[in-house]
Amino acid sequence: MSVDTVSYRGFRFPPEVISHCVWLYHRFSLSLRDVEELMLERGIEVTHETVHQRTRRFGPAYGNALRRRQPKPGDKWHLDEVFVKIKGERKYLRRAVDRDGSVLDILLRNRRDEPAVRRFFRKLMKKTRSVPRVIVTDKLRSYGAAHRAVMPSVEHRSHKGLNNRAENSHQPTRQRERAMKGFRSVGAAQRFLTAFSGISPHFRPGRHLMAAHDHRTEMIIRFAIWDQIAGTTGLPAAA
Repeated sequence: MSVDTVSYRGFRFPPEVISHCVWLYHRFSLSLRDVEELMLERGIEVTHETVHQRTRRFGPAYGNALRRRQPKPGDKWHLDEVFVKIKGERKYLRRAVDRDGSVLDILLRNRRDEPAVRRFFRKLMKKTRSVPRVIVTDKLRSYGAAHRAVMPSVEHRSHKGLNNRAENSHQPTRQRERAMKGFRSVGAAQRFLTAFSGISPHFRPGRHLMAAHDHRTEMIIRFAIWDQIAGTTGLPAAA
């Protein structure tokens, strides 16, 4: 489902309510019941089960639409992975960001071996329709072997201290994972992270790098983009 063809037909709540629930859930470290309570404060009775269903259905579409509006990725890519436990089993959450910190892709997999990294490299190049000038990774040997097989002409810098940009990009995901008390399944985690990696960064424009006035102006622009991709005019303020 793409936002260009999203239909809200048949849903009880109007687009403004649906998009607002999705925004709250992906922008802040809130539980489904927290979103339910915040909506009730505005006089809107929506259950946490409904919030879950709407975020699951519309979140990925909103996230993909925001990603399509991003500029062409930079030519320096940072790749990193973290461990995630799902039902007691260790999984590997692999992420790629460009030099500006924009998320290029995020993928949850069972393995961290060379074939898995090779597939991730190919998926990245296909998705971005580009080849980087430089890739930066930690010292995991799988990266070096996959690099030689898939993109041997690309410079590879392997050093843990150089990869802080990718490591820092994991922090919002870790915060969200704790708020959700962990992921329930690989499929559910991948769906959530696909939406989260598109929506959350859109509302995090690097506040510490801006003056207050510039930040407010930038956020007004970003909210206008959000309303445009969701096909809404925004939710009126509570009385």
